[in-house]
Amino acid sequence: MNIKVINTGFFKLDGGAMFGVVPKSLWSKTNPADQNNLCTWAMRCLLIESEGKVVLIDNGIGDKQDAKFFSHYFLHGDDSLEKSLHKAGLGFNDITDNFLTHLHFDHCGGGVFHKDADSKIPQMRFPNAKYWTNKDHWNWAIEPNSREKASFLKENILPIQESGQLDYLDLENNTFFNGFDYFTADGHTDKQMIPKVKYKGKTLVFAADLLPSVGHIPLPYVMGYDTRPLITLEEKKRFLEEAAANDYIIFLEHDPIHECCTVKMTEKGVRLNQTFSLDEI
Repeated sequence: MNIKVINTGFFKLDGGAMFGVVPKSLWSKTNPADQNNLCTWAMRCLLIESEGKVVLIDNGIGDKQDAKFFSHYFLHGDDSLEKSLHKAGLGFNDITDNFLTHLHFDHCGGGVFHKDADSKIPQMRFPNAKYWTNKDHWNWAIEPNSREKASFLKENILPIQESGQLDYLDLENNTFFNGFDYFTADGHTDKQMIPKVKYKGKTLVFAADLLPSVGHIPLPYVMGYDTRPLITLEEKKRFLEEAAANDYIIFLEHDPIHECCTVKMTEKGVRLNQTFSLDEI
C-alpha cells in the first residue's frame, strides 16, 4: 500500500463556529484568529494506491462556485487538487475510487466541475472513478435540514448520481477493501464515514470532521457546526480512548499545520502526544 497526502489549499472559518461553547481565550491558544475572528484551516485529502485501486479520500472545496460564495471562505495557498495529484505522478483520470467521508462542500466540492462557467454544465472531475458514500448519508444530504442546508450544495451532489458514478457502501460490512475499513459517526452529520487503514504496521485513521485538528482533542472542544454535539462528545471520547490505547495515527484533514498526530491517556484524560508528517511514519 502506498499513501500520499493530497493538499487542496486552505480556507478560513469563524473561530467561534469551529469551537462551539469554548471561549476564544482558550481556543485561540492553538488556533489564533485574524481581525475578523477567522481561523485558517487545511483541506487535506489522502491518496491510497493498493490492489490496483487508486483511492482518493475526499476532494476539497472545488472551484465551480461564484466569487460571492468563495468570498466568505478566503481560499489561499499554492496547493490545489490538480497540482497535488500531478506531484504524486497522477491525473484526474487515474482515480478509480473517491471515498467521500461526507457531503459537506469542503469535502466533496472538488468532485464536480463546470467546464464552461457560463453554461454551468456539470462534469465529473474523476471520469473513471466510482464516488462512494452510504445511502443513509446520501438521503440526509439531498433532503437537508435547515441547519446543514448551506453545507449540502446540490451542484456538488446531484451530478454524482446523474453521472451514474455514485455507489453506496454497506454500513453493516464496514470494509472497503483489504486493509481499509471504516466506521460511522453521527454527531457532526448523519453517518459520516471515518476510514481506518492498515499502513506500515500501524492503524491510520482519517479523522475528517470527527477530529478536525489537534486543537479539538479536549472533549468540550466541539464545533458549532455539529448537528448533535452531545453525540459528538460520546463519539470523540470513545474514539480518542481507543486511539490512545492502540497507538493510532490520526490523520488530520483540517489542521492548518499538522498532518498527523498520536494521543495518550493522562490523569486529565486523553491529550496530544506527538505531531508529525505522513512521510515520517
